[in-house]
Amino acid sequence: MQRSLADWLSHIERIHPKSIDMGLERIRIVSQRLGLKRPARKVITVGGTNGKGSTVAFIEAIARAAGWRVGAYTSPHLLAYNERIRIGGADAGDAALVEAFEAIEAARGEVVLTYFEYGTLAALWLFERAKLDLAILEVGLGGRLDATNLIDPDVAVITTVDIDHQDYLGPDRESIGFEKAGIARGWKPLILGDDDPPSSVLRHAYAIGASAVRAGCDFFFEALPPDADKPDEGPRWRWREVGYRVELPMPALAAPAQMRNAAVAVAALRALGKSPTRQQFAEGVAAAHVPGRLQRFVRDGVEIVVDVGHNPQAARELAAWLAAAPAPGRTHAVFAALGDKDVAGVVAALHAGVDAWHLAGLADSGPRGIAVEAFAERLRDTAAGEGSRHADVAAALAAVRAQASAGDRILVFGSFHTAAAALAWLAAN
Repeated sequence: MQRSLADWLSHIERIHPKSIDMGLERIRIVSQRLGLKRPARKVITVGGTNGKGSTVAFIEAIARAAGWRVGAYTSPHLLAYNERIRIGGADAGDAALVEAFEAIEAARGEVVLTYFEYGTLAALWLFERAKLDLAILEVGLGGRLDATNLIDPDVAVITTVDIDHQDYLGPDRESIGFEKAGIARGWKPLILGDDDPPSSVLRHAYAIGASAVRAGCDFFFEALPPDADKPDEGPRWRWREVGYRVELPMPALAAPAQMRNAAVAVAALRALGKSPTRQQFAEGVAAAHVPGRLQRFVRDGVEIVVDVGHNPQAARELAAWLAAAPAPGRTHAVFAALGDKDVAGVVAALHAGVDAWHLAGLADSGPRGIAVEAFAERLRDTAAGEGSRHADVAAALAAVRAQASAGDRILVFGSFHTAAAALAWLAAN
């Protein structure tokens, strides 16, 4: 009897003893057995600590506005596994994913693949059959040893480099930067979204002959003042490099960082050679959307904002957004994070913009999940340490929603698991 997608996902979760086992040997063997070639005529690989998903969304939306047939592979998903693989703007169907998993299972033989390796191979298998103009691959973890690095990109992107996943990538920006720079290829463009990237990234680019294209050095972006001659025109910003400039609408995606993410996406597409038109850039920037990135809901005058931010750098961006768009009333933070995150650093970055903290557990979120009491203990010496405690995100949201008044804001953040739980609760309430 044929397995359903749910059966397959349960199978691939169990087959490898580790949820993360970095390296390219296993996926390379199975890829060769599958006979995989290029997933598309052009490939852009996007790595970085934060902003990867949004940058992929901008690249995808602009390329589709240009009439290209585009595939995007992202992770993790929020509500359904199908979200990870998009072709022509649509999530992969259950039947297509099942067919891909069946092909991978038949080819792998004795090779034991991780959950992420199965998904990466499924994306590459489906992309190759879709006759794509462009495939966009989002790095899962790091870069050098990530499964997506099986493919040689035409353009590599590193959005930002900051402290996260230290157990796998190293203790500081220099070591983490070296791991992320592994997606670069010799004599190909490497787009860098940091104004001050780690020297390890630049050294690696120089050593292999990659062409580093740096924000604030090789391309620039800035918000534009209102145009008195066009009072009905919304806020705009300018992207420019030597010999080229384009004025664009502000991204529909909220947060100050999204202009930078959009600028990096423009740079990546310009580096491909055949650039979209100015109008296509504008249409794509305006159309890009990613669930769980400052996603806003209103319930009886209470604003509820859901964000996947889960490390100090993301928390600093959230703090900047809170400062730029203050709520009329109180700001409540519902915070739930995995057990391996720098939660004290997150609170330190955000505490000035939060009036009340509400902690939630993620005990059912796999081996890195943590119950609320243990989570609160880790935050004992922070501004969030005395916050209310709730078994899970749904319970926290229900409690905070009951006490919030019109004009208040509830910010729910800390993990993809947190955002997924919040979106599920909001869909039902």
